[in-house]
Amino acid sequence: MARDEEAVVGRLLIVEYEQVKEEQRARIGFRDNLLYATLASMAAIITFSLQGGGRPELLLLLPPASVLLGWTYLVNDEKISAIGRYVRQDLGPRLAALVPERPRVFGWETAHRDDHRRISRKRLQLAADLMLFTVAPVAALVVYWTSGPARWPLMTVSVAETLLIAVLAAQIVVYADLHRP
Repeated sequence: MARDEEAVVGRLLIVEYEQVKEEQRARIGFRDNLLYATLASMAAIITFSLQGGGRPELLLLLPPASVLLGWTYLVNDEKISAIGRYVRQDLGPRLAALVPERPRVFGWETAHRDDHRRISRKRLQLAADLMLFTVAPVAALVVYWTSGPARWPLMTVSVAETLLIAVLAAQIVVYADLHRP
């Protein structure tokens, strides 16, 4: 490849890097705001269920809200990780091939993953994600189940919600990225 072509390809790769990093930044902001949205929706649902002498059946709104927001959180988190993998495994090596005297580019993309505390942080994040998106809605179901006589249609709904929560919990664990880089 001629030197001019290499320069054009290099510039295109840098532009691509800037674009995927911008998408990653936007997704990080959106993902992190989902935590607050989940907490706010939980607070609203719990508040409504306690008003007027208590209506525990309203707690059945908490699991679908948590699963929906949790799934959106998980999808965005996976896309954030996928962008990082793409930069480390594809884009970076293609750019480095254009600059043989500099075999490593985008060093931060790999350096931050080499921290010896990364796995413990990922485990704590897994616990926090499970607590917010699965334990809290299960607790709401337990309160509903123990609050008095339950009507069978709502009991059926609560069992279906339990299955949804279990699927989300399994997916959160699968995507936890607990392995070394």
